[in-house]
Amino acid sequence: MKTMLLAFGTIAVIAVGAYYGLHSAGFSAAQTTTSDSVRLD
Repeated sequence: MKTMLLAFGTIAVIAVGAYYGLHSAGFSAAQTTTSDSVRLD
């Protein structure tokens, strides 16, 4: 049980780190799929 909780905590830390890391690097879905001729509201 202790190992499973540690794994869940590690997954959460990796997910949060990936979320903020990709947004700060400019790899969000809105930025990568838009061009000059596409407007997002």
